[in-house]
Amino acid sequence: MSISSRFAVAIHILALLDINKEGRNTSEFIAGSVNTNPVVIRRVIGLLGKAGLVHTSPGVGGASLARQPHDISLLEVYRAVQNDPPGELFAAHDKPNPKCPVGQNIQGTLDTVFRRAESAMENELAKVTLDQIVFDLVRGDR
Repeated sequence: MSISSRFAVAIHILALLDINKEGRNTSEFIAGSVNTNPVVIRRVIGLLGKAGLVHTSPGVGGASLARQPHDISLLEVYRAVQNDPPGELFAAHDKPNPKCPVGQNIQGTLDTVFRRAESAMENELAKVTLDQIVFDLVRGDR
C-alpha cells in the first residue's frame, strides 16, 4: 500500500472532532469540511471507531473523540486506516527474473531497506499527537 489520502482524511476528521467538540459532528458536517462524500467519512470513522479512537452515536448523533487528543498519536491513526499489515508500506515488484543477478537478490536487499524506512516513519508518527496537530491548526502558523 502506498500511503493514501485516507490517512490525511482521518487526521482531518479527528482534528475537527476536537475543535468542534461541542457541536454535532455528523458525517454530512464532516464531509463538508473534508470536501468529500459522507459515505467516505462513514468508512473512515468506522475504521477509527474500530481502533478505539472515536465514538459514534446512531442516527444523527454524530461522532466524538474516544480519548483525549494528547493520548492519540498519528501512528495510531495511521495503523487504524492503513489496509496492509505493518511491514508492507513499500513493496518490491512481483516475480523478478531469478536468472538475473539483480532479480535473484533484489527482494531481500530491498526488504531490509524498506523495513528500516517504514520503521523510521512510524517512529516519527509516534512522536506527534493529535493535540499538536490541533494546536498548529488553531494557531494558524505554517
